[in-house]
Order: sequence, then C-alpha cells, then structure tokens
Amino acid sequence: MTGMPEPPMVACTVEELQDAVAEAYRRLIDTGQLDEQYVDQYDETGVVMTMGALHAGHAALIRAARERCAVVIVTIFVNPLQFGPAEDFDRYPRTIEADLELCAREGVDIVFVPSVEEVYPGGEPQVRVSAGPLGEVLEGEFRPGHFDGVLTVVAKLLHLTEPDVAFFGQKDAQQLALVRRMVTDLNFDVEIVAVPTVRDPDGLAVSSRNRYLSPAERDTALALSRALRAGAAEAVHGPNAVRRAARAVLDAAAAAEPPLRLDYLALVDPATFREIPDDFTGEALLAVAGRVGSTRLIDNAPLTFPAPREA
Repeated sequence: MTGMPEPPMVACTVEELQDAVAEAYRRLIDTGQLDEQYVDQYDETGVVMTMGALHAGHAALIRAARERCAVVIVTIFVNPLQFGPAEDFDRYPRTIEADLELCAREGVDIVFVPSVEEVYPGGEPQVRVSAGPLGEVLEGEFRPGHFDGVLTVVAKLLHLTEPDVAFFGQKDAQQLALVRRMVTDLNFDVEIVAVPTVRDPDGLAVSSRNRYLSPAERDTALALSRALRAGAAEAVHGPNAVRRAARAVLDAAAAAEPPLRLDYLALVDPATFREIPDDFTGEALLAVAGRVGSTRLIDNAPLTFPAPREA
C-alpha cells in the first residue's frame, strides 16, 4: 500500500525557518540521500515564492525545484505592498489547508508562512526596491507602484530563505524580467530559473484569480490565449502582422457579452518591455492584459522573428 506523502515542515518565523532548513538537510544525511562531506558543494536549496491559492502553475514550479534541488522551500505570503488601493488584497483567496496538501503531494520540504509583522517587523518599510523604468510600462502603468512592492518582498524573501535557486513562472513575464534585473544589479547570489506557463485544457493560463470567473466570463477570457495564438501564427510575416491578428481576436471579445475590457496588447523586447519596430528580428514577447467582469487577467507568448533571408 502506498503511504501518504510526508507533510512539509511549516515555519512561521525566521527562526523556525532556519531550524527547518537545518532539519531538512539533517534528514537527507541521516537517510543516506546526502553525503555530509559534500553538502556545501553539490546540493542546492530552491525556493518557490507564492501568495498561496496554489494551483497547477505553482505545482509546475515546485516540480522544477524538486527535480534540481536537495531542499525545496515554498513561501506563502500575501504581500500588501504590491496591491493598489482599489485592488483585491482583502478578497485575494487564502486557502492554506489546500496549499499544504498540494505541497505535500509535490514533495515540498518546508513551507514558510510568515505574518505581515514577520516580514515587515517595523511596519510598512520606509526603504523599498525601485523597479525603475522597466517597472513603469505595461503592468507598471496600470498598477503604479506594484513592482516596487513585488521586488521589495522578493528581496526580503531571498534574504530570509537564502536559496541557491529561485523559480518563477513565465506567465508573469515582466515580473520575471524585473527579478532577474534586480538580482543582477544588486548582486544577489542566486540563480533565477523561468518555468513555462501552465494552461488549462481550454487554453486559459492558470491563475489564482480564475476562480472569480463565471462560466460566461471564462468563455470571454479565452480570447486572451486565442489572441496570442493568432498573433504567433503570423510571426513569419513580421511584427505588424502579429499585432493585427491578435487585435482582431481581442476586438471581437470586446463586443462579446460579457465583454473583454482590454488594458493593453503589446509586442515588446523582453529585455526592455518597449514596443519593437516592424523590422525587428530576434526574440520578442506578445503580452496582453484585460478585465472580464471584475477579474483582471494577464498572459503572454514568446515569439521569434527571423532575420530575412539573403537573396
């Protein structure tokens, strides 16, 4: 008979987290899975940062960490700094029991569930990480200050968990780019690994906010992934053809009931998140964001524009 998966250790304070990491490595040594002599050279700690309400996308991040790392930490913290005044901080789903069950199934070693007071012991921090120009476009334009809050908590959690590797989803492409920029610019000793977007069978990118959608709203929301596929199919014809194809899908969704209210459709350089010209060649990102009902969703797709063939 197959036994139930061992539950992860749960830590709510920094001291408990430090003890749990030491215990996780001790267990690996005691069970012969790790040679104590080489623990510093050959084994890594991985972290997956989340706000809870875990789903298949988080599970994919955890599996990527589990495949590579000796010890896997998942953080669950709904960060107030990254929510604007009119956003859904209070409404954001808290599902800790289900989250712990998913972590157990995926073989997580430690779940770090700090309080706001534990992460920000002096109250709202007076010094924050600034996202700079990259944080002012696309998502940053529609959610002012959002990425400053994201980078501040990511920096703090990197310090507290001390991972060798941190895993982030490609679905939040601008966040991923900003985390990589911060790690480079501020000399964090950690590797950032991107994990591809996970989609439901109907094509919708998995998100904790999908649970807010009614069946009719979900039907409309599928236009986001359809627009990305339509645009990607036209990449051989250049950036303007990509934009036209994606826009046609989104325009139709805007006339649906319920309608899609588009925030942006952008075809950008993934390093700068600035729009690319029509003669662009190389890697690009097609990004889209909009609202259906009261739910705001984002999605993106990486594209490659080949250089023209020489005659």
